[in-house]
Amino acid sequence: MRVAVVAGARTPFVKALGSYKHLSAVQLGIHAVDGLLDKADLDPATVDTLAYGWVVIDTRTPHMAREIGFGSRLPATVPALTLTDNCITGTSAITSVADAIQLGRIEVGIAGGVESMSNAMLVVSDRLRLALRDAQTAKSTLQQLGSLARIRPSDLLPSAPGVEEPSTGLTMGQHTELMVKEWGIGREAQDEVAYRSHMRAAAATERGRLAQEIAPLEGIDRDTIVRASTSMDKLAKLKPVFDRSESGTLTAGNSSSLTDGASATLLMSEARAKQEGREPLAFIEGVEVVAIDPADGLLMGPGVAVPRLLRKHGLTLDQIDLVEVHEAFGGQVLCNLAAWEKGWKEEAIGAVDVERLNVNGSSIAIGHPFAATGSRIINSLALEMAERGAKYGLVSICAAGAQAAAVLLSR
Repeated sequence: MRVAVVAGARTPFVKALGSYKHLSAVQLGIHAVDGLLDKADLDPATVDTLAYGWVVIDTRTPHMAREIGFGSRLPATVPALTLTDNCITGTSAITSVADAIQLGRIEVGIAGGVESMSNAMLVVSDRLRLALRDAQTAKSTLQQLGSLARIRPSDLLPSAPGVEEPSTGLTMGQHTELMVKEWGIGREAQDEVAYRSHMRAAAATERGRLAQEIAPLEGIDRDTIVRASTSMDKLAKLKPVFDRSESGTLTAGNSSSLTDGASATLLMSEARAKQEGREPLAFIEGVEVVAIDPADGLLMGPGVAVPRLLRKHGLTLDQIDLVEVHEAFGGQVLCNLAAWEKGWKEEAIGAVDVERLNVNGSSIAIGHPFAATGSRIINSLALEMAERGAKYGLVSICAAGAQAAAVLLSR
């Protein structure tokens, strides 16, 4: 039973602490889901399940997907599943719904993800947390005062959630600096990835292509991170931010930004789509999820996932009409492209024609709300495939935790 990608919708993506800083992740997710219902002209009562994810979790809303279901136009009787899987959360949500459709448990499902980096929970020091815990459970006033006396003024300053890998102590940017040095990827090549992403996203915005994906919110109808006015000269002037030595190459310009946004994808069984007279944008042909040792390169998972996926389906890279590679960093994109071309832990599959790669820009220009990215990319690729009449499309997404997902779409 084939699973059809029928429609997609998302909020405009905006830089964190910007236009959406007053909106919670739940509010953004509700808008994406309702926007999808509108774009697909779908009766909410026909939805069998909602799978929705986030990465920067707010423990006050442990079942975020269920709250989105309650707040949206979906009936309260639609079951919900909350997922978290780093940057492949969106594809994991889609896979969850697709698997249920293939098993025949459901016929219609919505999947996606959301991130409100503007409203990430602040973290207090362990000393403050433990002192407050002990004071709360103390059996006398004297014990309470003793617990509170352990608090120091510096403990009162909260910090944002850490972005370091718990397993390595390094950030994704620091890991990518190690990767580009190992693979010999220079600064100019990384800036070229960023420049091309902005130019293509700007062009896609102006011709209304990206508007097809967007459900306007708060008076915003386009992604606000896209910079049509950038240039290679401007990008070259930016200072490295993860390795500040002379050998550092990753800058704010060739890295994706912290982003607020949400995306949703409508999936149906092929039979149900036909019954409703809907023309699928594409079908999910296959999914490959891998995990590697972070010491081999934290964001090098696509170097394994994509060759395996193509091999399992008897396809070569030359047979893929459109390739979408998530741009966490320009350097990460280039390292994985090199792994495909030269061979790494899998046999070489060849080089990607840049004219088929991220044709409407990607995460550096459009933005990267972690959990929303997988849904955004699949929606965008499916739309582009339908517009061009493409036969095969490929999605490649790296993730923190040294995992990755590859998705094959067909028409």
